[in-house]
Formats: sequence, structure tokens, C-alpha cells
Amino acid sequence: MPVFIAAAFLLGLSAFCSGCYTLKQGTTMLGYLGRAVPLEELNDRDDANEDNRLFVQRVEDIRRFAIEELGLKKSKNYTRYVELDRDYLAAVVSASDKDSFKRYEWWFPITGNVPYKGFFNVADARKERAKLEKKDLDVWVRGVDAFSTLGWFRDPLYSYMKKYSDRSLADLIVHELLHATVYLKGQSQFNEELAEFVGTEGARLYMEKAGQALNDSDASNAQADRAAYSAFIRGLIAELDELYKTGLPRDEKLQKKAEIIEAAKVRFNESYENNFKTDNYRGFSELSVNNAYLELFRLYHEEDHYFKDLYERSGSDLAKFISAAKTMKGGGNPKEELEKALGLK
Repeated sequence: MPVFIAAAFLLGLSAFCSGCYTLKQGTTMLGYLGRAVPLEELNDRDDANEDNRLFVQRVEDIRRFAIEELGLKKSKNYTRYVELDRDYLAAVVSASDKDSFKRYEWWFPITGNVPYKGFFNVADARKERAKLEKKDLDVWVRGVDAFSTLGWFRDPLYSYMKKYSDRSLADLIVHELLHATVYLKGQSQFNEELAEFVGTEGARLYMEKAGQALNDSDASNAQADRAAYSAFIRGLIAELDELYKTGLPRDEKLQKKAEIIEAAKVRFNESYENNFKTDNYRGFSELSVNNAYLELFRLYHEEDHYFKDLYERSGSDLAKFISAAKTMKGGGNPKEELEKALGLK
């Protein structure tokens, strides 16, 4: 979509939803899109080097695999490049009740209700956090390295992505291309869990095809640590959820919540050497863990391995799995609809 048409679109959209917010974020995004250059130009620059050439080749290989072999929507996504002076794209705000795992949600016309709100300027994200904290909510602000515009624009690559490993780059591209291929309005939990699963499995298959999956001890250790961390966080969530369901006064719940989280951090540090193979999660005890952080974890990481189990039951064919998901219309229970599409119900 030409940039001037996109600008007209955003100006019109701002009249319908959070006008100032939409216009401000959209203007920044258009600025990025306006200075994006075709990926192949990285090889034609005066400062072109082997790293640039390898990056272009890696992206092209991953896109080809995702589109031709996995069946993700063919588009111009990730064919352009933007130079940034930071290692993240945007700051995203999430919030939750302090004494329950009830998410705070925002509404937008294209996506419906979503449990996060993004800002290209970190200062704006901090202002949003302050507003939500005044509503007595737990708030979490995190940096994100990419997001899908769901086909409205050509999603670009950013300079910090050149440092990503092949697996991480494949995971990111497949994850975001899945969003541009399958997205059910108002079904954030389903959308994110599906994209998380497809991104991870797609990256694994890509590495396998590229002959890089064998003897990848670093990836194996990272995967084991992710599983260990997930188990720990789910245990903490279950402990807090049990507390929230009691009839205790709110102030007492909040006091016990703080004690449970602090005790969990101590246990985490004391057992780290036995449970983890890398240093990836050593910073957990320094985090200001709250319900917003924990609920955000649940948003992206399914608790019951539903997609993994469904994938295996349907024959462990990711292209077939994605093809079935592409037929979904939404409006009902998305998991039941996906099962029907796969011929399992």
C-alpha cells in the first residue's frame, strides 16, 4: 500500500478509535515504512559486507520456506529493511487486576478486544502505565521486536534482527506471517497461542531442513530451560490463583500475594543450578513480578499443550495444520472450529 494511501487510511481511522493514539502511532509507523528500503539494497550499499549478504540470504530462505512449504500467505512482508538505533520496535503495555488474573483490555476496530497496547515512544508507554496504576491495576511494560499489521502494510525487517540466530529469525518471521495469514477478531488468546506454536514448530522444521538441527546443544539447552521456566511460572500462577479464590479480605490477599511472590523468587534462586542449563533466566528474581506479567505469560504460553497435542493427532504436518486454520471463519469457539477443520471432530 503506497504510503500516502496509508496516511489517508490512518487519518480516517483516527476518527473512530482513540484518535490521538492511533494517529500518533500510525504516523511513526508510516515514518518507518517511508524510509524502508528493499532488502536487496543492503548488498548494494557502500558499507555492504558479508553480514548484510548473509542476512538477506537467511531472510529470503526463511520466507521461501514459510510461504512455499508451510503455506503461509504470500505477501511482500519482510522484503524491506529499516535501520533503527535501538534493539526493539515498540513498548507494549499490559494490565491486570491486582487480586485476580482478570485482564485489562483495549478495543480497536480491526482487532477487536486485545490485552495490550503498543507505543513506539517509551515515554508514552510509561504515561499509559501511570494511568493504569491510578486505576489500582498491576501493569507490565515490555519491549517487542516485531508485530504484524495483519496485511494492511508491508511489515519490514529492522536492523537489530541481523544479530538473531537462524532459529530465532525463523521463529519471528513464521510467527508474524501466521498472524497475517490467520487472525480471528477478538480472540487474542487463541491467536497468540497458535502463532507461538506455529512459530516454534516452523523454526524447528526450518532448522531441520537446513541441516542445522542435529547436535544443536545450545538450542536443546534453551528449549529445556524454557520448559523448566514455564513449569515454574505455572506453579506460581496456580498458587496465586488458589489464593485469589479464597474469601479473604482484599488487603490480606495482597499481603499474602507479595509473600508468595517473594518466596517464589527465593526458591527460584536456590534451585537455579539444578533446574537450568543456561543463564537465560537468572534475572527473574530481580523482576517486579505481578499479575500483569503472569497473565501475559499465560497469553502466549498455553497451559495444556493443546496445539501440540492437536498437531500430533492430525499427523504432525504443519502445512496441513496451517491450511486447516486458514479455513476458520471465527464467531464461535475457535478451538472447536480448528478441530473440525482438521477432521478431528
